[in-house]
Amino acid sequence: MSALLALCSSLMFGTGDYIGGHLSKKHKTMAVTGAIQVIGLIIGLILLLMTGTWIAPTLSWNGYFLPGVCAGLIGFIGLNAFFAGLATGRMGVVSPISSLSVMIPVLYSIIHGERPSSLAIVGMVIAILGAFFGSGPEIRGGLGLKPLLFGALAALCFGGSVLFLTFGSQSNVLLTAVSMRLAVVTVLSILILRFRPSNSFAIKDFRFLFVAGAFDFLANITLGQASTLGLVSSAVVMASLYPLVTSIWAFKFSHERLHKLQYVGIIFAVAGVSLISLG
Repeated sequence: MSALLALCSSLMFGTGDYIGGHLSKKHKTMAVTGAIQVIGLIIGLILLLMTGTWIAPTLSWNGYFLPGVCAGLIGFIGLNAFFAGLATGRMGVVSPISSLSVMIPVLYSIIHGERPSSLAIVGMVIAILGAFFGSGPEIRGGLGLKPLLFGALAALCFGGSVLFLTFGSQSNVLLTAVSMRLAVVTVLSILILRFRPSNSFAIKDFRFLFVAGAFDFLANITLGQASTLGLVSSAVVMASLYPLVTSIWAFKFSHERLHKLQYVGIIFAVAGVSLISLG
């Protein structure tokens, strides 16, 4: 069940990223990100009301609130670093570096006592390579310093965000995800009041924003739940395959060409997931 939930998380993360990236070509990035986060928060609050799930927040790191807030804010910084890297360099430089963010929760989990089987470890390595290759690494034309630095910052933040998500999920998955959105929406509200960016969405954009917001939120839910049902290291590796999903949707709907290395990435990802499941 943990593996299935993690793969579902990867599918939803990748789909949400594709939709968000597509909308960002027509609208300001902050507006798209803000709308997706607000929709996610609304969905989370509705789920809280429907399920009656409520635990009073505390300032203990063993609870859901502080890890959730940290996960949200660190992830928000990482997203901005990722977009800043794309603005100064090529996708083929920034995206592969950021895909290595999974190494942070994996190494943390293993250092702190998780013991995956040898077969599962081999599968993790192959799957991580699959995500890296699937991001379309491109080194021709040189590597600028700024894209490298922004990509590295994005990787650190994305990895840290996932790690804090798994911390909070041990207490309560839904409330951790809601805390993440609440923190980000609060920061975005302050930024919007300060800079007052102008942006308007067409009516047809809202259905795509809703899907992106719902998938982004539910992806956190499924990843958080997966981390409570099995090894955190295995769950986060399977959930980290979302760049492949984004690339496949870009190929299918935006008619973007897949590089040969991305096909290799797909093969590696399938092989890696198979080995993890067998391990």
